[in-house]
Amino acid sequence: MDWIEALLLGLLQGLTEYLPVSSSGHLAIGAHLFGIEGEENLAFTVVVHVATVLSTFVVLWSEIDWILRGLFKKEINEEKKYMLNIIVSMIPVGVVGLFFKDKVEAIFGSGLIVVGMMLMLTAALLLFSYYAKPRTKEYIGLKDAFVIGLAQACAVMPGLSRSGSTIAVGLLLGNKKEHLAQFSFLMVIPPILGEALLDVLKCVKGEETFGGIDTFPLIVGFLAAFISGCIACKWMINLVKKGKLIYFGLYCAVVGAVILIRSMM
Repeated sequence: MDWIEALLLGLLQGLTEYLPVSSSGHLAIGAHLFGIEGEENLAFTVVVHVATVLSTFVVLWSEIDWILRGLFKKEINEEKKYMLNIIVSMIPVGVVGLFFKDKVEAIFGSGLIVVGMMLMLTAALLLFSYYAKPRTKEYIGLKDAFVIGLAQACAVMPGLSRSGSTIAVGLLLGNKKEHLAQFSFLMVIPPILGEALLDVLKCVKGEETFGGIDTFPLIVGFLAAFISGCIACKWMINLVKKGKLIYFGLYCAVVGAVILIRSMM
């Protein structure tokens, strides 16, 4: 992987991590076009995912600071309830990571047909949530947090957008738009950091190889993902509030259809 490929893939990751179009699906498409796989792909994927998590810290720092300060207070407060929601939302993806990780990784290596199918499913979710008009709830409760967490667990499939799935499911449950984008982006921080840490530990133990790519392309990819992630995160929060996710649904439908047609030719 050279630095230009790292720049393009880093920008792709940073933008698509927050926009409801599937970062994993687009990274798989990009890696396929550039012929990048194996050790290079593993190292780069870990680095750019950490970069996008750090961009979440930057954009949503006031909310993160609010939660952290509340955790050190003695009384039961809104901050602790919010953190409990995040913990509950992590349960499904934790189960998938512990017991089904190998099967998920096998799916990632099964070609672009799965990516195309999951992009079509992402499109269906976004379009359905746009036209559905459920009864609006004031706050995200524990039950809804768990269901949104289930959507996040399903979104480990390449091509099924994590942000698109969690936000669409949240909207279908009747949660307010202004609460969902923030919750969706905060709930992904622990799983992504945990996954990156596990990959690094496996490399330290010799179970996996984390080489195959020079330092400079990694730095370029990290910075590209971080900067584009900051921009996309802010943009996505505003888009969710305005309810304009239907356009991303149409985009996913077109890209998914193109991939499926090309894969079958």
